[in-house]
Amino acid sequence: MKIKTFLFYICFLSYFSLLLYLLFFSGYRQSVEGEIAYNLVPFRTIGAYFRSFDGFTLTDPFIGNILAFLPFGFFLPILWRMVDSVYKAVLWAFFLSLSVEGSQFLFRVGAFDVDDLLLNTLGGGLGFGLFWIVRKTWLIFKA
Repeated sequence: MKIKTFLFYICFLSYFSLLLYLLFFSGYRQSVEGEIAYNLVPFRTIGAYFRSFDGFTLTDPFIGNILAFLPFGFFLPILWRMVDSVYKAVLWAFFLSLSVEGSQFLFRVGAFDVDDLLLNTLGGGLGFGLFWIVRKTWLIFKA
């Protein structure tokens, strides 16, 4: 295995470990432990967020969900060559997000929210887009 690939795997595993910690074990998750909550209506949570909007922060639910999955979409095509299109990256992000949301609901460490599923999936797609831009820029720079 090349050193560069090995380093990408280390970065991905570090990112994924942090993601799992934040999604399942952080202080916030412990504060909602035991609650059963869900939202199956698309854009309900997003709409409520924008109705009470007072500025973006990195930790708010809207930006946070997108940013949490952006690295996932970026790393996918680097580490797994079969992920060679935005469609495949979005599918992988969707299934990971569905697994996370379902697990949070099942283990009662968060709510199952279809809007989180949408935002996480969007983050994965944007991450793939960022990978594509970096790759094209790198190829142009190299040439």
